[in-house]
Amino acid sequence: MKYDCLIVGSGPAGLGAAFEILSVKPDAKILLLEREKISSGGLRNDCKMNFTWPTGFPEEYWDKDTAGSYLSRVESFLNPEILPQKNLSTYEKRAGRIGVELILIRQSHLGTDGGLKLIRELLERLEKAGVEICLQEALVSVDKKNSIARTDKREIAYKQMIVAPGRHGFDFLRKFMKENDIPYTDNSIDVGVRVETKIENYPIVKDYYDPKFLFPERTRTFCTNSGAAHVVQEKYTTSTGQIYYSVNGHAFSNEKAANGLVNFAVLRSVEFTQPLASGQDYAEFLASLAMLTGGGHPIMQRIGDFRLAKRTTKEGLNGDLYDFKPSLPTCTPGDISLAIPAKFLRSIWRALKQLDTIVPGVLHPATIMYYPEIKLYANKPHFLDRYFRATENIYLIGDGAGTSRGITGAWASGIRAADGIKLQMGW
Repeated sequence: MKYDCLIVGSGPAGLGAAFEILSVKPDAKILLLEREKISSGGLRNDCKMNFTWPTGFPEEYWDKDTAGSYLSRVESFLNPEILPQKNLSTYEKRAGRIGVELILIRQSHLGTDGGLKLIRELLERLEKAGVEICLQEALVSVDKKNSIARTDKREIAYKQMIVAPGRHGFDFLRKFMKENDIPYTDNSIDVGVRVETKIENYPIVKDYYDPKFLFPERTRTFCTNSGAAHVVQEKYTTSTGQIYYSVNGHAFSNEKAANGLVNFAVLRSVEFTQPLASGQDYAEFLASLAMLTGGGHPIMQRIGDFRLAKRTTKEGLNGDLYDFKPSLPTCTPGDISLAIPAKFLRSIWRALKQLDTIVPGVLHPATIMYYPEIKLYANKPHFLDRYFRATENIYLIGDGAGTSRGITGAWASGIRAADGIKLQMGW
């Protein structure tokens, strides 16, 4: 059988594409491949969604009008419950006085448990619509001339293909583009720390769930979690097969008991020029250095110790002003300055000091910085058209392809690729 569309990756980008194709051709033959045991992607981890441009929409691919149009389609499908925001004028004024911008974003939050429920519901809807979903099956190679995809289990004939591997599939996508002669650039990365503190030290989250601060030097807050909030580590594999862990944050829905903690990332964006060829290779080097410094685990350091230029120790995590236990205790207490380049660290520390002026208390001595938090969505394929077609009948979308940064942007890029396929197929 020849499928009308083969979709690789079951995250929000792939799901968005599948549902959009079905909306115009309910009898379309669609195969959805996922290499993991379970459906993966951004919907699994905290499931917070932003519905205001430009958050989540890289501006080299999206202008305000285009993003707004696709966001409306995403919102119409997902029908999110938008969170209220209040009492923000004081924070806005404080930020503006010191050259920082607080961006107000329409947001929803399902939590990790709510995200898992949503995934199950979406997959059930696709299966009932006739979509074939195959887990634990990985794309290996493509014969573009004959439109044949080879997986680790079989050969699959297709008319159109969408590849949406997400950030975890960053290296896979880079190899895929090389093998299929798809030109791309890979010269930018986001590197930073995840901050964890008591919610009383960062009370703005009571009025704005995921506050978006933009600081000078291309530094920003990202992915705030509160309530039943935890820092987690995510497993990655480098292009040479080495394992490393990057930290991240998540929170459960309001149905779970709160633990009184809040966490968020502070990220610094950098774009490299020659002679450095690959941002991913540089990111993997930084991650490997962090693993070496942390004995195979991420590193954590209390603000009080960082200010004194001394490492955090296991014994020092208790007593005095260190008044809460880390939610990710497997991290190695240490000194993050041994593993993070000074250019990143200086920008992040300046941003945190500005943030402490806006929201006094966030730099309490007990506050923890976890490192590394590295975001890999800097693949930038050279597309043939506005629908993210990278080569004949193959579309590359989602965070791993650099067309989005988050759930709603990824879903929108899936719809946009589906629009291209509808034109190609005459539907």
